[in-house]
Amino acid sequence: MDAITRELYGLRPDEFTAGRDAYVARARAAGESVAAKQIKALRKPTLAVWAANLLARSEADQTRRLLELGQALREAHRTLAGEELRELSHQRHEVIAAMAGQARRLADEAGQPITEGAQHDVEQILHAVLADPDTAQTWAAGVLAKPPPAAVGFENLEPAPGTAAPRTKKRPPTAPVATGAPAPGPVQADTREEKRARARVDRTSQEYQEAEEELALAEKELTRSRARLEPLDQQIATLQEQLQTAREQHSHYATEADTALRRQQRADKKARTARTAAEEAQKALDELHRGKRRR
Repeated sequence: MDAITRELYGLRPDEFTAGRDAYVARARAAGESVAAKQIKALRKPTLAVWAANLLARSEADQTRRLLELGQALREAHRTLAGEELRELSHQRHEVIAAMAGQARRLADEAGQPITEGAQHDVEQILHAVLADPDTAQTWAAGVLAKPPPAAVGFENLEPAPGTAAPRTKKRPPTAPVATGAPAPGPVQADTREEKRARARVDRTSQEYQEAEEELALAEKELTRSRARLEPLDQQIATLQEQLQTAREQHSHYATEADTALRRQQRADKKARTARTAAEEAQKALDELHRGKRRR
């Protein structure tokens, strides 16, 4: 059953149903009703799910690195390792964007292009892979059947024992700030504003990179489409020339046929007239012979 499942989820979505039904028919013919029901229950993947599976099957190194990143992120959330968590989170967005783009390229090479929206869905699937070990295992095997729930995330992970207390522990009272000493508030505010600004820069840079990749793919598709159209345009031009030649020949031979028809009609009329004259001459000759015999 595992081998059948892996084979079916390796097919393009437009091939899945026929492949699944063929296995169902075989199982029923062999009297394996339970297996037939299990195979029949396999659901056709969406384009995004199929592309994500294709990525896992085709890019073993990237798949392994993403699984390792997910494990590190989950561990950082459990231990509340703030600095490590920020670094890993930044890495997560970069890795997922790159892998989703690769999934789209693989899908195009496999003859089943996906849209920008489907590529975004692949990103959501990969986010779920990072957050949930079960989803990660299924995806890594290339047999993901449906998009994971959108609610999957790191927020529900329980902190490791002993890591939550320091976050809620109250600080001892501090001495009043001396007159004229700079208050910490504005500095902290500036730091937060700087972090937000950097986050915006990272986000817009990533969006720009994705837009550039999308533009490059669109230009590639346009070039490929034009290359496919060129021989067809030439073929159409050739056929149009052949059609024009055929029309001219048809007109010429139609004129010849009309002329021949009129000539045949005139000859036929002339033949009928000659036949009538011959019959009348023969009749006159016969009358003459009969008159001579009577004398």
